Amino acid sequence: MILSFGPAGSTGWGLGLCTALALLAYVAAALLGAQRESAVRGTLLAGWIAHALAIVVDIGGLGATVAGARFGFAPALSVTMWLVLAVYAVESRFLPLANVRRVLALLGAASVLLAFLFPGELRPHALSRWAPLHWVLGIASYGLFGAAVLHGALLNRAEQQLRQRAAGVPGGMPLLRLERLTFRFVGAGFVVLSAALLLGAWFAQPWRWDHKTVFSMLGWVVFAALLAGRRAFGWRGPLATRWLYGGAALLLLAYVGSRFVLEVLLQRLPAS
Repeated sequence: MILSFGPAGSTGWGLGLCTALALLAYVAAALLGAQRESAVRGTLLAGWIAHALAIVVDIGGLGATVAGARFGFAPALSVTMWLVLAVYAVESRFLPLANVRRVLALLGAASVLLAFLFPGELRPHALSRWAPLHWVLGIASYGLFGAAVLHGALLNRAEQQLRQRAAGVPGGMPLLRLERLTFRFVGAGFVVLSAALLLGAWFAQPWRWDHKTVFSMLGWVVFAALLAGRRAFGWRGPLATRWLYGGAALLLLAYVGSRFVLEVLLQRLPAS
């Protein structure tokens, strides 16, 4: 479902330099104290830019001689985390999200390092002229659901803080705003995932019920049930976030999980 475009040997000095810079900046952003907000924002932004450059170098195959497309679980995670960090960077200016900064910075560092260590499988030619659009939609759905999971976690925390305030403990985050944002990301991710699955079914010849397809369809069903339950029965709170986490886990298993098992544990490169 996700491809990293580039040559077989693109883990050269350019990608290595960008990866090192992103790692250093992300780790620094995780270690800096919350009282140094301007320094935190600057280092996190530097890590995000270096992360983007690492993706561009990898996709463009800069400095390499063989062009192509690489499948891999690690590039999928890397792009997903980059998109989630982009959402965080925007929303942190409007919502009190400082408590998740350290976790996101460390996850960003881990994802960019994994993409450097496990670049995936080179495929010089796409299976269809529509395949690039399918891949882009797949990447976008990962990012949107990743952002939804982030907001779901913040929503659970906000509800806990609301109960603490009722008990006389100060603090908290805007609960209703987080809930709206969570379901907006779920809805957008569902639409993009549906388009990716339909496009994949259209050009895939022959259609295969492999691990990726089965888990993707199961994830789609879970998200469809979540949105239907929200509309028909007003699902919210822990019930809704449990469905969200379940669907995200299935979607993660669909590509990242199955590819990790095949590439890393079994040392076998699958056909798609």
